Amino acid sequence: MPLPATPDPLVDALGTRHRPAGAACRIVSLVPSITELLFDLGVADRLVGRTGFCVHPRPAIDAVPKVGGTKDVNLGRLRALAPTHVIVNVDENDAPLVAALREFVPCIVVTHPQRPEDNLPLYRLMGALFHATAAAETLCNALERELVACRASPWRPERVLYLVWREPWMTVAGDTYIAGMLALVGWDVPYPPGGFAGAARYPTVDLAAEVPRVERVLLSSEPYPFGAADRAEVQARFASVPVELIDAEMTSWYGSRAIAGLRYLRERRRQSLAHPAGPP
Repeated sequence: MPLPATPDPLVDALGTRHRPAGAACRIVSLVPSITELLFDLGVADRLVGRTGFCVHPRPAIDAVPKVGGTKDVNLGRLRALAPTHVIVNVDENDAPLVAALREFVPCIVVTHPQRPEDNLPLYRLMGALFHATAAAETLCNALERELVACRASPWRPERVLYLVWREPWMTVAGDTYIAGMLALVGWDVPYPPGGFAGAARYPTVDLAAEVPRVERVLLSSEPYPFGAADRAEVQARFASVPVELIDAEMTSWYGSRAIAGLRYLRERRRQSLAHPAGPP
């Protein structure tokens, strides 16, 4: 019986097969977590542009020119960098922007990790594209160890409300990358894939209605930067439910950050089990 075919590492999220980049390639990354990944793969010397949200690793990232935000890219500035490759993401970069880039960029690499496990082909895609396969496999091995460690723990399931925005209050549905990360430590998002109200994957919620439905509230540090005052306000609404601040880079950034993210989530979950009332 023949073995199943090994996925082609050079195929991106749209099914486009890319050729390995030449030695003189010039990369612009419009995805903060992938910008960090390129550094960790050892190919940052070919990175000529990034967004203002690409903030890791510091201070090395400061030397890479900015081309705007993830959705408001300055096309003139980007064109002047003469990139051979621009890396984009389905969720973070709008389709009209990508269409405009195709007018003058030879190679658009589309990414779309939807589960923590999707980081494995992401590492291999970047490694195969930019001649860093050994570094990519090192990251794959590290991620696989973290996945095994998460699955080895008998986490008690706990329903959590993970808030990403306020006024309107918004959460995440079960088909998001964030929900997949939380699930690995037993934190379950009580919303079906597709959500219910508002944006399908990031539904709006009525906090009053959520009080009896969840056992813990997690306030994300991005895209809305929830802080101590927000925590106090939400805690007043959820009198008997722990409300905690959580580092969103560890839950929503894929790429190499996912490795540290899984370690972070395991430790946070252990703390929550040891101290059911949540941190002060």
